Amino acid sequence: MLKSLLSKSWFPSSDRGFWLLQFGGWAGYALVNYIGSLMHEMRDIYGVVLVLGAYSGFLLTLPLRYFYQRVWEWHPLLLMFVVILASYITACLWAVVDNATYWEIYKFGFTPDSHLAYFKNNIAKFYIVLSWSGLYFGIKYYRMLQNEKQKALMASSMAHQAQLKMLRYQLNPHFLFNSLNAISTLILVQDTAIANKMVNRLSHFLRFSLDNDPIKKITLKKEVEALMLYLDIEKVRFDERLEILIDVSDEAKRALVPSLLFQPLIENAIKYAIAKTEEQGVLSLKAYVERNRLIVQLCDNGPHAPEQPELLMKNAGVGLKNTRERLAALYGDEFTFSMTKNEPQGLCVEIVLPFETLESV
Repeated sequence: MLKSLLSKSWFPSSDRGFWLLQFGGWAGYALVNYIGSLMHEMRDIYGVVLVLGAYSGFLLTLPLRYFYQRVWEWHPLLLMFVVILASYITACLWAVVDNATYWEIYKFGFTPDSHLAYFKNNIAKFYIVLSWSGLYFGIKYYRMLQNEKQKALMASSMAHQAQLKMLRYQLNPHFLFNSLNAISTLILVQDTAIANKMVNRLSHFLRFSLDNDPIKKITLKKEVEALMLYLDIEKVRFDERLEILIDVSDEAKRALVPSLLFQPLIENAIKYAIAKTEEQGVLSLKAYVERNRLIVQLCDNGPHAPEQPELLMKNAGVGLKNTRERLAALYGDEFTFSMTKNEPQGLCVEIVLPFETLESV
């Protein structure tokens, strides 16, 4: 019955565990004390006292949960002091409520022994509330550890899937055909120097895509270098019709990003924007660091960009979906992936990631 009530929509799934433990824990506390009272042949009314005491403990520990959520990120030593202090204050309030309950039911006055009993009762309740706090932090840390493990497993799985999908991009027959055809043309016109250069770039790009573990991160500087290998191959296809603008700050070059993160996005831009424009095609990559966040913007000047670019995600191909899913697996809620219209025409993709460097990991 209780479980079915807690499963209703007004209880978020993340809170159900807390409420089940809160109800069950205090009910168990009352039951254990009641069984102990039977062994000492206490009056029947004492059962009511125990229920009221457990109910008071239940209510008084609820604010602790929301208080601990606010101080969760504090320094461990300060947090420990605050938890002990909060537990003692809660125990004192609980002892006061218990004492008032005893007085109302038994109608006895205060005596010198009463003060000693109150002090002992206060200490006992302090240990109970402190134990409640310890269980709260222990369970919360355990859940966080399990979430991190689950996120790591998901990231590993998604990264391997992303690698397979990106390999399909990189080994796409059309891409290889266009690259080899361009190299063949250079050989026919006896431009062997550029043909040799393109073969080397194609070889280095494919080697880079195979050697880099998608789970690990590389510096943005290396990522841009790999991206330029791919773009140099595409520039042979488009000749003077493709212009590439790179604007990456020195600080951003040190940032760590998933390997080959931008290649599917650039390939989409070439396929759906640059290849369809009759004018000069422009691809721009801008990256900078702001407020400890890495901001990367990929833009093109292709025609026919939708008025609401975000709607592209609903009918997006493998590239966009794969990139967003991979970022979600690696960063959870700590990233943003958005698309906006470029001015005067085209599409911009903006990715915001936590700023991480080799020194910080």
